[in-house]
Amino acid sequence: MSYLVGVDVGTQGTKAVMVNTEGKIIATSYKGYDVIKPQPLWAEQWPDVWLNATYYTIKTVIEKANLEPGQIKGIAISSLYGGSGIPVDKEIKPVAPCLIWMDRRAEAEVNWVKENIDLEELYKITGNTVDSYYGFTKMLWIKNNWPEVWKKINLFLPPNSYIIYHLTGEIAIDYSSAGNIGGIFDIKERKWSIKMLNQLGIPLEYQPQRLVASQEVVGEITKEASEKTGLKVGTPVIAGGIDAAVATLSAGAFKEGNHVAMIGTSMCWGFITEKTNLSSKLVSMPHVIDPLNKVYTFGGAATAGAVVRWFRDVFGRQELEVENKLDINAYSLLELGVKDIPAGSDGLLVLPYFMGERSPIWDSNARGTILGLSLYHSKGHLYKAFMEGVAYALRHNMEVVTDTDLKLDDEIIMVGGVSKSMVWPQIFADVTGYPIKIIKYDVEAPLGDALLAGLGTGVIDNPEILAEWLKYKTVIKPNAKNKEIYDRYFEEYKKVYLNLKENMKVINRIKK
Repeated sequence: MSYLVGVDVGTQGTKAVMVNTEGKIIATSYKGYDVIKPQPLWAEQWPDVWLNATYYTIKTVIEKANLEPGQIKGIAISSLYGGSGIPVDKEIKPVAPCLIWMDRRAEAEVNWVKENIDLEELYKITGNTVDSYYGFTKMLWIKNNWPEVWKKINLFLPPNSYIIYHLTGEIAIDYSSAGNIGGIFDIKERKWSIKMLNQLGIPLEYQPQRLVASQEVVGEITKEASEKTGLKVGTPVIAGGIDAAVATLSAGAFKEGNHVAMIGTSMCWGFITEKTNLSSKLVSMPHVIDPLNKVYTFGGAATAGAVVRWFRDVFGRQELEVENKLDINAYSLLELGVKDIPAGSDGLLVLPYFMGERSPIWDSNARGTILGLSLYHSKGHLYKAFMEGVAYALRHNMEVVTDTDLKLDDEIIMVGGVSKSMVWPQIFADVTGYPIKIIKYDVEAPLGDALLAGLGTGVIDNPEILAEWLKYKTVIKPNAKNKEIYDRYFEEYKKVYLNLKENMKVINRIKK
C-alpha cells in the first residue's frame, strides 16, 4: 500500500494527515502557536514557528502510522494567506516577520494606490481591487516603513514556498499563492504583471520566478529535511496552495456552483468558476486544480472563529478552568448556555469586525460591535449573538453572488472547527436559509494536500476520486421560523454598519 501526506500551515496551528490511496485516514497530528500582535490591527509571524510545526507534525504522523518512510510516495504543503510573504535575503533567511493576511497596518499605502493607480485597470488585470488585506499593500508598507529591511530583500516567499525550500532546497510559488497577493499578478495571463509591478514600485525580482501548478513536484526531500521529518531522502514534495482553496477541494467541490464555507480563524466562503472578474467585492486567484483555466473566488470574514475564541479566552475563563481540570471542552460548556436562547439572542446584534473586515465591505476601520445589551442579557445571550454575527457575515458575502450570473448549489458544504459545534451549524442554516452539509471526518485542507501529492506523483490520476473518500453527516436543514426572525435581524445588521461606519473611522483616529 502507498501512502500520502498532506500538511496545512494555518494561522494558529499546523495540521498533518496521512492517508492511503483509497482515502483512508491513517494518522493526524497538530501543533498550535500564536499570532504576534505588537499593535492594534498588526498581525505578524516569524516563519520558524511554521517550519518547526511542519517538522513536528510530519514526524508525528509517520511515528503514529508505524510504517516505513519509503511507503510514503509524496507530500504537499498548503498554507495560510501569507500577506506580504516572508521577506528573505540571498541566503533565504528572514529579514523581518511575515505580515499575514490579518494585518491591517498598510492603510496609507491603500490610500496611495487609490490616488495614483487606475483601479479599474488594476481590477481588470488582477481580478482584485485594493485593500490592506492584500499582500502587495503590505509589501509597500515594508518599503515605506522599513527601508533597511527593503534593501536586504532578495525574495518574498509565501509560507508554503518557504517551507518547501527548507524541505527541498528548491524555490517556486504556486499559482494560487501568487494570485492571492493581488495587485501584481495577472489573473488572465497567469503571470506576474510587469505593468502593475512597475506602477506600484515593486521589483519583479522580489517575486519567485518559477510559477507552478499546485499538483506539481517542486523538489525532493533533502538529507537534512529527512532527519527532521522522518521522510525518506528523495520523497517528492508537491507545491500545494492557499489553504482555503485546498480546503474547498478537500470538501469535494469540483464544479462551478459548488460552494464551501471554511470557518477557522477567519471565514472563507468560496467556489470554483472560470470567470476571472466576477465581482470586485470578492477575492479571486487561480484554483489549485486546473489553475490555468479555473478560478477560486471567495468572500471572507477576517475574524470568524477568532472572535469566538476571543470570547472564550476573555469571558470563558471559568469554562477553561473546567476544561483543564475535567477535560470537558470549554466551547461545549459555553454552548450549553445557549440552548434555550431564541433566534436573535433576545435583541442582541454583533458585528464581528474585530480586525477590520474584508469582503464585502472592505473596511479596515470597521470594529466589533455589540448592539442591544440590557441587564437582562446573560453570557449565553452574548455567546450566541457572537455566533449569529459570523453567520450574518457569511450571508452578507453570499448576497454578492446573487447580483451575478453564477448559480449556487442548494447546499453549503461547511468545514473547519465549526463543524464540531453542536449549535453553530444550525445557526448558519437558519441565517442563510441554506441546508448545511458537514463532512463526517473533517480534516480540512490536509486531505486536499494529500490528494495533490497523489496527483503530482501519479499515484492518483483523477482528482474527483476524492468524492469517493468523503462521508457526510445528516444534512442540517433551516428552521423556517428562525429564518423569518433572522431575515429581519440581517437587514438591521447591514444598516448598523452603515450607520456606524463614520463613527468607527473617527474613533480609530482619536486613539492614534
